[in-house]
Amino acid sequence: MGQRHKNGRNITGILLLNKPIGITSNTILQQVKRLYKAQKVGHTGSLDPLATGMLPLCFGEATKISTYLLDADKHYQVRVRLGITTTTADMEGDIVETAPWQHISKIQIRNLLKNFEGEIEQLPPMYSAVKHKGERLYNLARQGIEVERTPRRITIYSVKLLEWEPPEFDLDLRCSKGTYVRTLAEDLGKLAGCGAHVNALHRVGVGPYQEANMVSTEAIEAAARTSLEALDALLLPIETALEHWPELRVSEASAFYLKQGQAVLIPKTPTQGLVRLFTKSGIFLGIGNITDDGKVQPKRILGKR
Repeated sequence: MGQRHKNGRNITGILLLNKPIGITSNTILQQVKRLYKAQKVGHTGSLDPLATGMLPLCFGEATKISTYLLDADKHYQVRVRLGITTTTADMEGDIVETAPWQHISKIQIRNLLKNFEGEIEQLPPMYSAVKHKGERLYNLARQGIEVERTPRRITIYSVKLLEWEPPEFDLDLRCSKGTYVRTLAEDLGKLAGCGAHVNALHRVGVGPYQEANMVSTEAIEAAARTSLEALDALLLPIETALEHWPELRVSEASAFYLKQGQAVLIPKTPTQGLVRLFTKSGIFLGIGNITDDGKVQPKRILGKR
């Protein structure tokens, strides 16, 4: 028997989708996949339906580096509402408690935010995709079940107060992977003594990518009406996801062995650890790991594109 024919175009690249509100990350991914007639697309960590903003979609060979975007630092803009605590810590949940907020000042919030800077421990919310004994926490939460969770260490690089329009205010948040913004808002509300929840959440950055490069669903649909080439022009090269990494150029002979999965010795390598590998002519090969003895081990090598 011959190989089963795969449907779709074998295209490679990264699309910085500006996810609209009120839709799951997987639903929008499937819609984009259909428009592109793509064979293979994956996202790099979902956004809640309530959340908007940057959702990098990896096409084809780019799925091999999606884990590095999943692990990348994130940048959010958040609108927090004081005085109301909800089951989900955002506006979609049921109201659990209300409390007076009028006595809370801008200076007070600014001072309380200092408690969240740096490396902190955070308890994943029940309404999250974390698993407990093989079951997603949000499935248990919907059944009214609460289980013990293990706190996780995360890093808040900066959290700044922007607009102050009580009982709402805006925050600019730069954080490590695994940060639950809803939990941060809820914990801030607890410290303020009046409760709080997230009213709006917009992701403006993932790893090296910034807001200016995002593409709206309207722009994708317009390109789809024009041509497949217009759609493909919206994709970024894979190596842009790792542009903050060191670059190493290797000979054609070394590239050949790396593609076979073999480590190669590169004299006087400039660095250790993970690097972006290119041929001398500038073609991106993938990710290598430079060992102590100067060998380059292939970690994620791309196939034909």
